[in-house]
Amino acid sequence: MADIKLAAQLRTEFGKGAARRARRANQIPAVIYGHGAEPLHIALPERETTRAARAANALLTLDINGEEHLALVKDIQRDPVLQIIEHIDLLTVRRGEKVTVDIPVILIGEVAPGAVSNQEANVVSVEAEATHLPAHLEVSIEGRVAGQHLHASDLELPKGVSLLTDAETLIVNISEPSVQDLGEESEGAEAAPAAEAPAAE
Repeated sequence: MADIKLAAQLRTEFGKGAARRARRANQIPAVIYGHGAEPLHIALPERETTRAARAANALLTLDINGEEHLALVKDIQRDPVLQIIEHIDLLTVRRGEKVTVDIPVILIGEVAPGAVSNQEANVVSVEAEATHLPAHLEVSIEGRVAGQHLHASDLELPKGVSLLTDAETLIVNISEPSVQDLGEESEGAEAAPAAEAPAAE
């Protein structure tokens, strides 16, 4: 994953009032911690940071008063209603350093006719170099039939990435449609003609 460069400013004001003023100035309050150093309280540009934070485990190169800091996005706090970013926690890292992160798992393809897929785990924990983190991991369910299962051990990991999640963790369960699903489909099929029937005179 390529790192994203952002210009950051050190914050000297704290608290809810200061955070509101920062957001009015189109900035996002953030803190950088890790490696035993004192936390750095900074403000990040809202638009660029919001775009960068869309990716899981986004890697940021921050320019703070001319000094570069490499950091991973570890936690994002959002407004529960507006869903705008209110605060970001960043973990300082070094190039070549290995870190532990949770990576999203994405299903690719379609199961065989008459089967349904149930994703039991949406993320897996891996160890990888901070500058070479995969954005996501893919698992193909193309043509899979009912009764098949895919576990964490079935994931194809990029070079340099080690699986930390238990290899037997169930990722996808391929099964037959449940009785409830079949019942809902049947009710839908019966409801359509009934809706089209002319009203009695």
